[in-house]
Formats: sequence, structure tokens, C-alpha cells
Amino acid sequence: MSDVLKVAVAEDEPMNQRRLVRLLEECGCAVVASFANGLELEDWLAAAPTVDALFLDIQMPGLDGLSLRASIRPELPVVFVTAYAEHAVDAFELDATDFLLKPVTTGRLVKALAKIRRALGQREDAAGGHGGSATRYAVQAGSGVVFLDLARTAYFEVEDQVVWAFAGERFRTRWKTLGEVEAFFPDAGLLRIHRHLLIRPEAVLGIRPSGGGSRVMVRMLGGAELEASRGATPRLKDILRLE
Repeated sequence: MSDVLKVAVAEDEPMNQRRLVRLLEECGCAVVASFANGLELEDWLAAAPTVDALFLDIQMPGLDGLSLRASIRPELPVVFVTAYAEHAVDAFELDATDFLLKPVTTGRLVKALAKIRRALGQREDAAGGHGGSATRYAVQAGSGVVFLDLARTAYFEVEDQVVWAFAGERFRTRWKTLGEVEAFFPDAGLLRIHRHLLIRPEAVLGIRPSGGGSRVMVRMLGGAELEASRGATPRLKDILRLE
């Protein structure tokens, strides 16, 4: 299974479609096709394109998402995206991988992508492949790459669409957004303490008050001090069992 998930989207409302496509791309997915209704997607699937998963609105003109799911190969992961919670039972009866309510949030989308990866990984295991959660990741080293252990990494920082990993020293990763990192390590418990900072809580050495007590400075393994945002501070204290 490739690190990059290839997905297709069917959503008849243009603004919702653009937002979902943007969130998927920010989470490291390749959106290979998007459609305004189920019939267009059904015709596209008839040509057997390379796609890992589908994100389907339920209420669409021509062919709704539930009917479309019933007509395609059952092993293809499908995530339903809808504004109506009452469709959840029908969705899971059709073996939906996940069910997202609009407006979709990045955090909830990351969890759905993790479920897709698990479903695809289980399929590879059945075929003799390799499954399990990722524990290493690639960083640039000259003209090649080397692999770092997440357990040796203190934090990730995004700067000018480049994600840098801090593991004793600064390494340039292949990721462009922190959402891609979260999607690659969905079960690692990584925490955003600021819009540009993603830390591994186990690498926190200590904290001290900042911003009049509404924020904290976080001292990380390796000596770096990072400021947590006001919104992230309560969650960080909760994870560190300080409240």
C-alpha cells in the first residue's frame, strides 16, 4: 500500500466538495477525481481506475450514495459524508468504512483515513503483505532518504509547506502539512500545540507558565522550548495529567 491514499469524491454541493477536497489534500491524500453526482462516479468506476477509497455524499441527484455503494465492489473502502445523522444505520449496513457528519473537521477526517489504511492493510495481510502501524518515516539525506524512528522524535514543525522533524537535529521530511503526519501516525497520540507545531507528548520534559498563565512553554527532549497556544494548553495539561 502506498503512503499516499488515492481517493475519489462525489458531492453535489460545490462549496462542500471544494472544502472536502482541500481537507483531504491537506491530510496527504491524492484526490484523483471529483464528481457532482453518483452517476458520474459510477461511469468512472466502470473503467476500473486506480483508487484506494471513495468519499460519498448520501443525498445526490441521479444516484444517491447509498445506492452507489450497493453497486460497487464491496472491498473498496467507502466513507459517507452527510449532514443527516439518521443515515448512519443504513450506511454501516452497507459496510461503510466510516460515516462523517458535515461540516467535516480535520481531526475527524484523520480518524477516517486511519480506518481506510487499516482496511487496506488487512487486505494486504490476507494477500501476504505487511501490515501494522508505522513506527518509522523517511527524511531527506542528500540525494536519498534515511529512516527515523518516531520514538526518537520530539516534534514536527511546518514552515513554508515543508514539515521538519526534530530528532536530535533538524531533518526535512517529505510531508507538506502536519495533517499528513497525523494521518501517517494515526495511533501515535501526537498533539498539535500550535497551528504549526505537532509534538510527541512522551518527549515533553517540562512546562512553565506563559502569556499571563493562559499558555505554557513546553520544554522538549533535545532542549527546545515551544509555546503552546491558549486553546491547546488545557488538552496538553490533561494529557500530562496536570489537571
